[in-house]
Amino acid sequence: MVAYKRDEIVSASDVARSFSQMLGSIMDKSKEKLAISKNNRLEAVLLDIEEYERLQEAYDVLEQQEIMKMLSQRSSEDKEVSHSKTFSIEI
Repeated sequence: MVAYKRDEIVSASDVARSFSQMLGSIMDKSKEKLAISKNNRLEAVLLDIEEYERLQEAYDVLEQQEIMKMLSQRSSEDKEVSHSKTFSIEI
């Protein structure tokens, strides 16, 4: 779970009133992120585009690794099944 500082949490109504200022604080890197709350629940996060793209690339790499792991497991399971079928001779 991500931790947010008190000054990184803003209400949706504050964002609507001061969007340009809040976007500016993200763009000039005075704020890393802004969590947007609505009805006292965090609903969204405003991030710098470079940070978002970095996170998306990291997610894509992890997803590819997970796919490769699943394919490797299936391949080894298929070899085990083929191996056992090949050597099962009934007399």
